[in-house]
Amino acid sequence: MDWRDAVWLEEADSWIRAHIPGTLIGPIEQPHVDPWATVLRVPTSDGVVWFKANAPIQRFEAALALELAEAAPEVIVELVAVDVERGWLLMRHAGSRLRDLAAGVEQTEHWLAILPRYAELQLSLAPRVERLLALGVPDERLGGLARDLERMLEDHDTLLLGRPDGVTLDELGRLRDAAPMVASMCSDLAAVGIPETIQHDDFHDGQVFVHEGRYRFLDWGDSCVSHPFHTMVVTLRVLAWQQGLPPGGLDLLRFRDAYLEPFAELASPAELRAAFGLAHRTGTIARALAWYRYFVGDPEAERDDTVAYGLKMFLADGPIGSWEP
Repeated sequence: MDWRDAVWLEEADSWIRAHIPGTLIGPIEQPHVDPWATVLRVPTSDGVVWFKANAPIQRFEAALALELAEAAPEVIVELVAVDVERGWLLMRHAGSRLRDLAAGVEQTEHWLAILPRYAELQLSLAPRVERLLALGVPDERLGGLARDLERMLEDHDTLLLGRPDGVTLDELGRLRDAAPMVASMCSDLAAVGIPETIQHDDFHDGQVFVHEGRYRFLDWGDSCVSHPFHTMVVTLRVLAWQQGLPPGGLDLLRFRDAYLEPFAELASPAELRAAFGLAHRTGTIARALAWYRYFVGDPEAERDDTVAYGLKMFLADGPIGSWEP
């Protein structure tokens, strides 16, 4: 998708002007352009609003945003207008990114507050799973993860098989052999009884916004329906890297335990920690699948090592918070 195409921009501009609060008081700017989405900044007499458009593979975010806003308006950005068919969103200003407010260990207290709230959001959406799937949110539930892995392993182009930073022939063989183990791990994880629900799959300090002491969670284009704990593969990896924390160390496990607090009524602490360990492993495959979905949805997109990276993390089987294969 060419987000800078003059015809497309004119169409977006017309839709924005028809739906903004107040009147336009300055030029519409385009500060973010990625192959999968673009964001426009729109200054109005009623404050800055933001327009987001998604590529077809992530177009479901518009419908999902409406569902999230209904279920948990206190942590979701206020919506001004939504075009579900085109995947367009017009949103109120959500505040400052956490990344811009604090860095490194300065974020610790923020995350200890954020993670339980995010888990509560996931639990509140669990009864809506069928509704989420009907909206087009990708289905990465545990029952199909091993099957999806096997399908992904057949796409040698996306794996960058035998190329620099790609999957090697030896790794491909190990991954194929691991499929039955993945199915068994998913079965064990499901047996703990944690309900599958929405899973952001890219939850880090660039997706959390802060305004007047309140946190709001944005950018759900990578999300899927899966085991909730899969979220923490990305979150803990980023925290370990940013704060210089050793994977599996006590400081990093504080974040795990804060996240697990809202799940306490569903299983014992020991069961939750064991399930978290399993999900950290299966979640690396889920993250690879998130990128795989994008490449399948856009055959013209230039392949990179993101799918291979997630699969190499699975094979490495590192401690919680590992970010290097």
